[in-house]
Amino acid sequence: MVFVGTAASRRSAAVGHYYAHPGNRFWRTIHEVGLTPRLYEPREFPSLLNLGFGFTDLCKSGAGMDHEIVEHPIDVAAFRTKMERFRPRTIAFTSKKAASYFYARPTQVIVLGRQRPEPDFPEIFVLSSPSGAASGHWTVEPWRELADWIRVG
Repeated sequence: MVFVGTAASRRSAAVGHYYAHPGNRFWRTIHEVGLTPRLYEPREFPSLLNLGFGFTDLCKSGAGMDHEIVEHPIDVAAFRTKMERFRPRTIAFTSKKAASYFYARPTQVIVLGRQRPEPDFPEIFVLSSPSGAASGHWTVEPWRELADWIRVG
């Protein structure tokens, strides 16, 4: 499975670890829903490859909140090519914004949870953003749905 964000936060870019801001719920959530056997720290993200989890972002050249990276390219074609090459079983977008870039649809029409399957492409989930900046829209339910899917597989 691969977790996919829009772009690294400024904190994550500065330290070189995914979901590194102390207010980000990512690491607590993946443990709480049972995806990891213990609570990992952002600096340990490479070790999650041993659990079958990878990480990437749609924007590789910018860092910051979504409104701060508008000048940087969102390379959906390169992302698709990468997913077709590596063939993860599951893709989990860690925000509706990241999914909206992938689907080329406004965030308002993106629904959380498991998405309609695409032929010959991994299963896709859209998760609520774990960023502290998105606290008003937080729900753990799509993360639980993802964990249930992974456990069944």
